[in-house]
Amino acid sequence: MESRNTYLITGGCGYFGCRLACALHKQGARIVLFDTNPPNQDVPESVVFVRGDVREYTQVEKAIAGVDCVFHLASYGMSGREQLNRSLIEAVNIQGTQNVLKACIERGVPRLVYTSTFNVVFGGQVIENGDESLPYLPLPLHPDHYSRTKSIAEMAVLTANGTTLRCSPEVLRTCALRPAGIYGPGEQRHLPRIVGYIERGIFRFVYGSPSSLVEFVHVDNLVSAHMLAAEALTTEKQHRSAGQAYFISDGRPVNNFEFFRPLVEGLGYRFPELRLPISLVYLFAFLTEMIHHLVGPFYNFQPLLTRTEVYKTGVTHYFSLAKAKAELGYEPQEHNLDQVVQWFRSRGHGKKSRRSFMRRLVFDVLLVCVFVAAALSFLPAVGS
Repeated sequence: MESRNTYLITGGCGYFGCRLACALHKQGARIVLFDTNPPNQDVPESVVFVRGDVREYTQVEKAIAGVDCVFHLASYGMSGREQLNRSLIEAVNIQGTQNVLKACIERGVPRLVYTSTFNVVFGGQVIENGDESLPYLPLPLHPDHYSRTKSIAEMAVLTANGTTLRCSPEVLRTCALRPAGIYGPGEQRHLPRIVGYIERGIFRFVYGSPSSLVEFVHVDNLVSAHMLAAEALTTEKQHRSAGQAYFISDGRPVNNFEFFRPLVEGLGYRFPELRLPISLVYLFAFLTEMIHHLVGPFYNFQPLLTRTEVYKTGVTHYFSLAKAKAELGYEPQEHNLDQVVQWFRSRGHGKKSRRSFMRRLVFDVLLVCVFVAAALSFLPAVGS
């Protein structure tokens, strides 16, 4: 990676964006973070922050001027109640990506790496060792707006590959990375929500088959993949990643709940033994979404689970890294949750007192009753 290069990272002030910025900075690059809010973690002083919104083209175009490569991370609606805000999801993920592409072309930026998602091909069906030859999931089959809009955006990014740049003899080279769920010490989107459920006593059951497998990617592996992808868009690397998509993970399929066992037990809590059928949990998530649709405008509560989250955590889907290894030179390093546990413990998390067995038992019974009652309410009445 050449030291003279300047990289712009949209959505760059979040957890992953800051980690990517620090890694690029170590290699001597100049970094511009484009986001609606300043960095939420320490970054080198020479890293430039530009406040802006990908939904505003003039702000994007101004920030992109003089940049050699863009990492387009900015997105909205990945999890929780954010998944239910259709208008904002479409504005950020679709219109925002179109603005970034247009600005790259107008300002002569030759490289764009887009951060996509597994979900462009996954919608609840079992996928075992899938690869990049899998077709996009038909848009109407996506159970959430985030996955659908990320699919539309990825297609736009890859279609733009080879577009002639204005006022430049070069063309735009693009690629897309499809990461698994991100984890690492300090991750702020998924892990705090999970720890919150654990500490409030909500994490009382698991669901789906014990043999179901999903994947995760440590933040440092994802950083490495992005840097390799950007390098593979250069002339020196024969533009080998241009127009291509790559699945990125740690390469270690694992049961979702077993993956988090070290976190639960590391914080001093009992790992749940109750296992519910995934169909029942999916029905509960569906009902929760319907309730949120009705009361969300007045009370924007955080759903325990959404339908997409049930699929992503309870249905087998994992992918081959062969293409990323062969074309990018991607080699994921082994990581575990030890640092994550230490990070939470250093901030005061962890079990501070023991609850009685009877209290746990009553809570578990009540929770199961709620699920069963919700399921039975959808059954036809006898004699109808």
